[in-house]
Amino acid sequence: MASKLSDSANRVQVFLLERGFSFEVKELPGSTRTAQEAADSIGCAVAQIAKSLVFREKETNIPILVIASGSNRVDTAKIENETGLKLGKADGNYVKERVGYAIGGIPPVGHNEPLVTILDTDLKKYEMIWAAAGTPFAVFQLKPSDLEPLTNGRWIEISE
Repeated sequence: MASKLSDSANRVQVFLLERGFSFEVKELPGSTRTAQEAADSIGCAVAQIAKSLVFREKETNIPILVIASGSNRVDTAKIENETGLKLGKADGNYVKERVGYAIGGIPPVGHNEPLVTILDTDLKKYEMIWAAAGTPFAVFQLKPSDLEPLTNGRWIEISE
């Protein structure tokens, strides 16, 4: 890497490398906090941003990670019907405590605990996608086909 990464971005980089993935975490000068900001900073389509959204399962209180195409709104009813999970809102404190990262920089990996992960089938439309890497300025590029082995996630049609 050309420059030293922030602690959170480095945590993601180490996680990736320790598991045999050669993705390179990059910190950008522009914000990647939202899918639109990320696409603008990277120079790609909003739909190529793999945004990580955390929900709270209502019955068990476990965090559920949904990795969605940046242009999609998540239809929680579709996820609930497909998985049996009951998704509720997760506030910033819950996300930081349970997942280990602040909203706006949540990566698909390297969390405080293993997460049930749902993957948006619309991401498969793209050759390459970009995911957050621990901060609102850090990202890494990967193929959609890398998401399943990386996250142990399940592909579901989730868009409204």
